Formats: sequence, structure tokens, C-alpha cells
Amino acid sequence: MLWIKAFHLIFVVMWYAGLLYLPRLFVYHAMSEDVIGIERFKVMERKLFAITTVGGAGALIFGVWLLIDYAWAAHLGSVWLHLKLLLVAALIAFHALCGKLMLEFRNDRNRHGHRFYRVLNEIPAVILIAVVILVVVKPF
Repeated sequence: MLWIKAFHLIFVVMWYAGLLYLPRLFVYHAMSEDVIGIERFKVMERKLFAITTVGGAGALIFGVWLLIDYAWAAHLGSVWLHLKLLLVAALIAFHALCGKLMLEFRNDRNRHGHRFYRVLNEIPAVILIAVVILVVVKPF
């Protein structure tokens, strides 16, 4: 089970690296005005989103494995586990939103300014803080 947990954490870190950096690329892309820079951001966003998706898929696969083999039976009545799963669902929704925004940029249909993306960039960090506290401290 420790191997499964290790791979889960590896993929979570990989997923988070992308979720923290992709909105930052959106900030710079929204501020960019030259064609070469805009096209470069499109390539960077596409490649980062792809590897972020691999990280997210791996995190979910190994997370579900841990949930089925261990966590569900051990912590079924624990509020912290249900809250963590809710936050993971929010993170999946955030990932999907980033994909939608990336496609809007790719098709030159961005509707938001750099300030919107600066705020968006904070969402995964807040979720990360909450999840780590729930998993380590188990306050509920």
C-alpha cells in the first residue's frame, strides 16, 4: 500500500505543478500583445495542460485505489474524508475550467483580463492548503 501512496503523491505533485502554473501562463498570455509571444503561450499552455492532465489522471487512479483498498473502510464515518473528496471534485472542475480557458486562448477568444487570471491562480493553492490540513490534522 505504501507504493500506491507514493505514486499517488508523485502524481498529485505533478498535477499541482501544472494547476499552479497554467493560470500564471494565462496571466502573461492575457497581457501579451505581440503575435510571436501569443503563439508561444499557446504552445506552452497546450503542452503544460497535457502533462498536467497526465498528473491528474495518475493522482485520481492511485487515489481511488487507496480509497477502495484502505481509506473508505478505515475512515467511512470521518467528515474530513468527505470534505477532501469534495475538494478533489472542485479541483477536477478547476482543471476542466483551465482546459476550457486554454481552448479559448488557442482560438483567440479570450474574454478575461490578466486580473481575472491572477485571482484564478490562487484557487488551487487554497484547495491545497485545505486538503493538506484535512489529511494530516483530520480536524473532523
